[in-house]
Amino acid sequence: MSPSETTTIAVFIDGANLHATSKALGFEIDYRRLLKEIESRGTLLRAFYYTAVFEDRDYSSIRPLIDWLDYNGFTVVTKPGKEFIDATGRRKVKGDMDVELAVNAMELAPHIDEMVLISGDGDFRCLVEAVQRRGVNVTVVSSMASHPPMIADELRRQADRFVELRDLQSRIGRNPVERVAARVSSA
Repeated sequence: MSPSETTTIAVFIDGANLHATSKALGFEIDYRRLLKEIESRGTLLRAFYYTAVFEDRDYSSIRPLIDWLDYNGFTVVTKPGKEFIDATGRRKVKGDMDVELAVNAMELAPHIDEMVLISGDGDFRCLVEAVQRRGVNVTVVSSMASHPPMIADELRRQADRFVELRDLQSRIGRNPVERVAARVSSA
């Protein structure tokens, strides 16, 4: 199906994965521009953003982004992240949102024509296959251009369409001039 006004789309963003991928590619995401890019492909039913939060910290750097997304058209899904010490004594952070994303995707599958999954996590291959069996086209956005590649091969192969995040940079990346202006005005 080619993009059109009659195509109903839902977007599922694995926040941690997108952040790591855009950082590996050397740019920041402008989420307002990301929404416009997706809306140019059809009718956006819902845009989900999934991330773990660490409420026990005095300041969470993700909090301003979550608040902005919540007020600007995204459905933000969070859960408390967990910190632990691994067997080697290193501090690790865990905040997996795969189940929440999968449940929401399966619930919306009967109401959409296209699912846009912004993640390279190979654990989503089974979800993509299940959504496809329900007649939904699946576009996966991630990166093969990053070093190492952020897209799992099995997820890329399962998708109906793979979009290289670097190819979207000019349309969804934050303008560096805007970042400098924001820092100057807040100083």
